[in-house]
Amino acid sequence: MPPPERVPDVRVRKLTKRYGGVVAVAGIDVDVAPGEFFTLLGPSGSGKTTTLRLIAGFEIPDAGTIELGGEDVSRLPPYDRPVNTVFQDYALFPHMTVQENVEYGLRVKGVKRGERRRRAEAALEMVRLAGYGGRKPSQLSGGQRQRVALARAIVNEPRVLLLDEPLGALDLKLRQEMQIELKRIQREVGITFVYVTHDQEEALTMSDRIAVFNQGRIEQVGPSAEVYEHPQSEFIAGFVGVSNVIERDGRRYTVRPEKISILHNGAAPQEGWHVEAGTIRDVQYVGPVTRYYVQLDRGGELQVLAQNLEEGSSEVLEAKGRRTLLEWRPEQESVIDQTEGGTE
Repeated sequence: MPPPERVPDVRVRKLTKRYGGVVAVAGIDVDVAPGEFFTLLGPSGSGKTTTLRLIAGFEIPDAGTIELGGEDVSRLPPYDRPVNTVFQDYALFPHMTVQENVEYGLRVKGVKRGERRRRAEAALEMVRLAGYGGRKPSQLSGGQRQRVALARAIVNEPRVLLLDEPLGALDLKLRQEMQIELKRIQREVGITFVYVTHDQEEALTMSDRIAVFNQGRIEQVGPSAEVYEHPQSEFIAGFVGVSNVIERDGRRYTVRPEKISILHNGAAPQEGWHVEAGTIRDVQYVGPVTRYYVQLDRGGELQVLAQNLEEGSSEVLEAKGRRTLLEWRPEQESVIDQTEGGTE
């Protein structure tokens, strides 16, 4: 007999939320598996944060259901749901020490002092802040404060941890470092993470699966590589990374810029590959890679991304205005859905 299916840690069905005449969440369905790092990705106003707030209990749905571990929590207040939320602004108590901040939720639950201290110290060690318990939040960097907020959330051992753009206030380098740390922590503690972001690279870097939101609907759900390599709509192709849209034989395709090769010095195309002729309209040298903008003879323009393995800036910039051939493997194209909106 096949093994029984595991109950999702999060299951939403036909979830709907309106604000006046605006439909913020338009009847979505989502399952999040136990232990999964699941990201809600989309632009501002797409419905991702409202969905997170509905799961947390900060908003009540107009229609649909929310289950956590198989229990319908659609009408329960936040404090009766097995979740914790980490916000962008950390929401630490400035008058408390780091240790007291992390212990706070346990104290509210009536956990005894010795057990509180032990669990808080373990949580701080998990986020690599062992020895920081006596400091105040004002004595910490932004990244350290974010780690304290994370420790305060995981110390309660929630079934699901909800994270609302938690790295948005950090600078680029620190944000990239924290992406690695968050994924490490999630793997070590084994808690299901539901993560909201508008940053495509962040979503691709960290997620087991991604749900791409657009105008209150989910257009695609899948593993990071699948969403990137095989976008199901023109919106996803343009929002998750950069993509070229090609029209051919009455159909529309996408192909990523890094999948296209420029044939230099009269090199012959490879058999079976798709080939386009054109002129290099512009070149952008950006250190490790160069972006080429190629005007096609048959109309339209393609962006090509090439690594600078041997070429220097002067060599690649000289390519501007040259005739060229472009090629890519047919399987690197994706047919895109020409209807608006994808999977609900």
